[in-house]
Amino acid sequence: MDHRETTAEQDAVTARVVSVSRDEAHRFSKPRVEEIRLIEGWGVEGDAHAGTTVQHLSRVARDPHQPNLRQVHLVHSELFDEVRRNGYDVEPGQLGENITTAGLDLLALPTGTVLHIGESASIRLTGLRNPCEQINGLAPRLMKEMVFRLPDGTVVRKAGVMSVVLTGGIVRPGDAVRAELPSGEQTAMEPV
Repeated sequence: MDHRETTAEQDAVTARVVSVSRDEAHRFSKPRVEEIRLIEGWGVEGDAHAGTTVQHLSRVARDPHQPNLRQVHLVHSELFDEVRRNGYDVEPGQLGENITTAGLDLLALPTGTVLHIGESASIRLTGLRNPCEQINGLAPRLMKEMVFRLPDGTVVRKAGVMSVVLTGGIVRPGDAVRAELPSGEQTAMEPV
């Protein structure tokens, strides 16, 4: 068993939903709500990014027929703690995520990981969110906290992960999150 599997199994014991958000309009931040309903193959009911084809406005302009690999956006709450230490105050929903988690290293999970959330919902991770300049609208220079280059040239993206809905259901703060790693060769997530 490799280290990544051990970490995912340990995280699954304590992982939970901290907050849920949705917005029917294409705004950068999403208001927090008491619960969201995930719809299989569609996304978050009542959210502007739900649909079978791409809904992100810049991507629609390029090709509106692309499959929507960004139905549900997740961010780990530990990111907010990290940027807070660097002087930025970011709250759940402000980065445009639908689900904010705690206790699970979302960025370390491989492509295709299935997250089981609450009583019945499940989503499949499709890739990393590619941060955009709108992040600086929350606070000047916040973007540099979300994407940067390591000395070896590796680009690090921290603005969350994207997913598609496999099984619908209600998701609420406090719900458990369990990661199921894909079988076979595991591939690190790339931006989608």
